[in-house]
Amino acid sequence: MRPHVDQRQAQVLALVRERGSVRVADLAQELGVSPVTLRRDIEAMAARGEIQRMHGVISRVEAGRTAAGGRPGTAGTATSGGAGAGAAAGGGGEGLVIGMVVPTTEYYYADVVRGARAAVEARGARLTVGLTRYLPGEDRTQADRLLSTGAHGLLLTPNWETGAPGPGEGVWTTELPVPTVLVERWAPPGHPAAGLDRVSSDHAHGAARAVQHLVGLGHRRIALASRSTPTTARLRAGYEAAVAALGLEPAPPWPPAGPGPLSDADLFARTLDYLCDAVTAGGVTAALIHSDTDAIMLIPRLQARGVRVPEDLAVITYDDEVAGMADVPLSAVAPAKHEVGARAAALLLDRLSSGAPEEPPRQHLDLLPRLTIRP
Repeated sequence: MRPHVDQRQAQVLALVRERGSVRVADLAQELGVSPVTLRRDIEAMAARGEIQRMHGVISRVEAGRTAAGGRPGTAGTATSGGAGAGAAAGGGGEGLVIGMVVPTTEYYYADVVRGARAAVEARGARLTVGLTRYLPGEDRTQADRLLSTGAHGLLLTPNWETGAPGPGEGVWTTELPVPTVLVERWAPPGHPAAGLDRVSSDHAHGAARAVQHLVGLGHRRIALASRSTPTTARLRAGYEAAVAALGLEPAPPWPPAGPGPLSDADLFARTLDYLCDAVTAGGVTAALIHSDTDAIMLIPRLQARGVRVPEDLAVITYDDEVAGMADVPLSAVAPAKHEVGARAAALLLDRLSSGAPEEPPRQHLDLLPRLTIRP
């Protein structure tokens, strides 16, 4: 039996050195052995310092590790009895590298990244970032690049146009060899990615909160103006639910967009036309506008066309990035962007540093946006 064990462990070592890191469950299936058998091999190999064991994942030992398999400046080996990766990291994550794939580090995501970085560095780990600029397929390219440079876990904001994957889209996020947390993205029940950890803003709640506030001011016909972004679907869901629950009169429908894609200028002009018509002919007296920058650009154009803000149209914006810097500061719904990044990073580090023998349940965390009222 011993030669067979040695051969299997040599195969495990070769695969880990080749790939950098791999999920234990995936490796057991690939080798055709039971998870219990593979865990025994992993414990023995980690005790010898041949591999690094974290919860649910094994990875190669990087340069600078101690001969006993611990991290520099730490004692202990990566076993399952409480002296594992979590214990060696002081329960925090020293030496871990967290990869984060986001569309940009500007505007909305600047604060998300700052929150993640603060949480990661507070626990002795390091954050590396890959940017996609919303380019098709770039999210997977950036994830693979971060894995190739040694990331032990990933925070992912995939380029899903509606914030959720379409049919057959995004399955790759479930096939990554390291623990993964979705950030400001979600997957519907039944989709493979629905089983991933995720942390996101509850944009539907944020939209509904804005509608509730406007109703409290006496408005009964409220419009939603939002260009197509990954946030829009959830905003519209919350807006429509609040309109129905509060028994409001529906705002006029948007006119058909016409054939072919529209430029940003065309989309902006369409939003301006819609709001002017909704106020002058449709009885709309208030609007939730996504985003702040659109609202700041729209308001003087509305006023130039005879629609006074706030006398004819009360406005609440969504995002609250620059709403307070408008010439007349605007009330706004503010997603907890910094906290989203921090919570996502903490969730990933907890999973990586856990010494528990069984994988803890996956989590879906929805953080409620805050409504800031400005005079």
